[in-house]
Amino acid sequence: MSTAQDLAIIALSASDREVGQGDLSLALAGAEVLDLVEAQVIGLDGERLVPGTGSAADDRLLGEAASSVVRQEPYEAVEDWLWRRGRELSAAYTDELERAGLVNRTRGNRLLSRPERVALVDSPAVRRAEERRASGEPVLAALAAAVGLDDRADDKGEEGDDEGQDVGKDLDAGHDLTDDATVTVLAAVGNAVMELEAVRQRRSVENAAFDNVWRGF
Repeated sequence: MSTAQDLAIIALSASDREVGQGDLSLALAGAEVLDLVEAQVIGLDGERLVPGTGSAADDRLLGEAASSVVRQEPYEAVEDWLWRRGRELSAAYTDELERAGLVNRTRGNRLLSRPERVALVDSPAVRRAEERRASGEPVLAALAAAVGLDDRADDKGEEGDDEGQDVGKDLDAGHDLTDDATVTVLAAVGNAVMELEAVRQRRSVENAAFDNVWRGF
């Protein structure tokens, strides 16, 4: 299983927490970068993704990611990759897990106001992902924190509200990660998630202002 697949699994297992699909898509795109770096499909030159000589494992979505790598200079910045590759990526991973028999999906019913439900199937792959998370593996822990899935937040009171907003700071504080490529990718994920939240807040303010204008008529 890849880091991206493991992240998708633990996000689906977090039934008691709401995970923003946009946030998760950005984190999954970051996880793919780390998986591709490990497979030597790509490398990092500063903040830019450069083609490597390796090949993706027998993983359909990672294969798609590898084939979409920009292979001409000036190459692509990590954060640009996150926004391009991350579009609806969380849904793609849910579909892939369903295709692999790792989740069951109960279709929603609009007439009865019943939402779609997705449940994990007990399997070796799911157990491995959960064991990896429980072990506190630093990369997966940092990605989980970026989308608000850090268990440590439960013990931090109000401090947990900012969990995942600055992955680079979190790494310095609690993780022994010194690989430049890993730190660069995780920091880019944190920055992208913060930018997405800023967009959400701006739209919320704009919508509220629009509603107030209409109430004045």
